[in-house]
Amino acid sequence: MDIKKYKTTSTTITRDVREFDDKTGNIYETVAMLAKRSDQISSEMKRELNKKIEEFVSSTDSVDEIFENREQIEVVRYYEQLPKPTLIAIQEYLNGELYYRNPDKERMVNMSEKIDDMIEEAEQQEAVVEEAKAEK
Repeated sequence: MDIKKYKTTSTTITRDVREFDDKTGNIYETVAMLAKRSDQISSEMKRELNKKIEEFVSSTDSVDEIFENREQIEVVRYYEQLPKPTLIAIQEYLNGELYYRNPDKERMVNMSEKIDDMIEEAEQQEAVVEEAKAEK
């Protein structure tokens, strides 16, 4: 994950709520989606930070050396100044970079289509039966 490419504010700003339910149709689904993406970003950032901090760890450090490790402190400060994962997730959503899929809605649409097909088939069979009765 390239954190430097994210051009977002590091503070929260007031946003229009209507922007958030355009794609999903439901503000609560959007919030859930943003929360999941925020968790993903947070875990990626934590993994990267831990990997960079491990570079500075040595088993022979004394207590004084641990407190004087400036490079490690600079890395941590850099990560502290990055935008929060929630703000990055919101920016990705507003830029159209997130893929959204709701399997429950897809199942409902598929079931609705199947029911419509079954109704149409039943109506056709009923029409055939009516024709057969009319011919007798």
